[in-house]
Amino acid sequence: MVVRLIACAVGVAAVGFVGGCSSPFDTPRGLPPSYARSLPADAHSSPHSAYRSDSDADAAMPQLTPGASADDFVRYALFHSPKIESVYQRWVAAAEQLPQAKSLPDPRVNFGFFLDEVETRTGAQQARIGVSQSFPWPGLLGDREDASAMAAHAVWRQFEAARLEVTERVVETLHEVAYLDAAIRITGENLELLSSFEEVVRARYRVGAESHPELVRVQVELGQLEDRLSQLIAMRPTYVADLNAALNRPTETEVSGLTELPGRVALVDGHGLAEIARRSSPLLLALNELVEEQRIRSEVAKKEGLPDFTVGLDYIVTNEAIDSSIPESGDDPILLSFGITVPLWREKYDAGVREAIARRLAISHELADEANQIVASIQRAWYEHTDAHRRVQLFETTLIPKAEESLRASLAGFRSGDTSFLDLLDTERTLLEFADSAERARADRGQALARLNRLVGEAVPTRAVDATESNLNKDAGIVPNEETP
Repeated sequence: MVVRLIACAVGVAAVGFVGGCSSPFDTPRGLPPSYARSLPADAHSSPHSAYRSDSDADAAMPQLTPGASADDFVRYALFHSPKIESVYQRWVAAAEQLPQAKSLPDPRVNFGFFLDEVETRTGAQQARIGVSQSFPWPGLLGDREDASAMAAHAVWRQFEAARLEVTERVVETLHEVAYLDAAIRITGENLELLSSFEEVVRARYRVGAESHPELVRVQVELGQLEDRLSQLIAMRPTYVADLNAALNRPTETEVSGLTELPGRVALVDGHGLAEIARRSSPLLLALNELVEEQRIRSEVAKKEGLPDFTVGLDYIVTNEAIDSSIPESGDDPILLSFGITVPLWREKYDAGVREAIARRLAISHELADEANQIVASIQRAWYEHTDAHRRVQLFETTLIPKAEESLRASLAGFRSGDTSFLDLLDTERTLLEFADSAERARADRGQALARLNRLVGEAVPTRAVDATESNLNKDAGIVPNEETP
């Protein structure tokens, strides 16, 4: 009887475990099996990452070589960013919720022994072994899976937003480094020019052609330029550290001088970009997914207030009857049972429905507020972008050419004695300020465009700046091929 009892117990227990248990190490850990439902319909496949095993990862790994473009820096950052990988793993975790949400409750196996044997006509009953399975109200598991899918969609949108944020950070820092390199170059060239002026003034002072105050003035200007150049050079490691942090590299990693970043101008105005953002911004799309999740959660809460059904099967171990001639002596009865839960305490189920509705309304209002903030931010970024482009054009096409012309005229007047050295010095300082302001406007234009791309959620339609628009005089402040008087 004991052997038969153990065999029955093992057989009944196996019903609940066969096909229901598997080791998490059976298959390599990649994308979860439920990833297809966890991705929004318009989502692309998972991009390569330095943190995930992928047969194509080595081939796709971007490299940063001298002269790398801004796109190369962005690709490198997206491949190595721990922030992006953190959100990606949160999406994987959300995707793993789907198989948990759609699964039936685990079967229940019962074992019972009669402390006082029940004597029946066919023999004494020794023990009872049973298994039961509960089934929620039809549609409940499907709704739970749908809600989990919406939650996973929202996390994927956050993953897309993280990629845009990292891209913006890299592009903004690149423009800062490029501006700093240009400012160092312009200041260095003007320092060389002013040094040549200082030599001329010193020579004239020796022969009495210049006054001592003019010599002191040029020396003061030289000291100020040297201080500015030292300050700019000292600032560069700070910006390089910011860039390396975005690239997930050691902060001391050297970044060679950047080539001129290409200038681009948005083709769509602020209102048009706001309309694109309403349908493309990952932050807004994520909130939309969460609103839908809470709508489904309210349906889940309603169905949780409906009965669950239970089906059970019991096997009763019975000994031989005292009179072995009795028909069915020693036969083991099998009992098929059915059960139903009675959701009597309605308040908790009604509260669950009200909770889901309140959460949906809260997220809906958050969505409206976020949309307003994004639209306002787009308008500001678009203004900053277009205003920076206007300033670039103003400096390149008007102010810098005029300042160069004025410098040439002042230099000619200084040679003939019609212009004082202080007037020449003021003209040279003005040209330096214009050249520096033009580079600052270039950086502001590119940074505002990067901010627009993040806010809109996709690449903003742009055009390349014409060569005539972007031809900033690289020798601004330098008088080309002229002998110093």
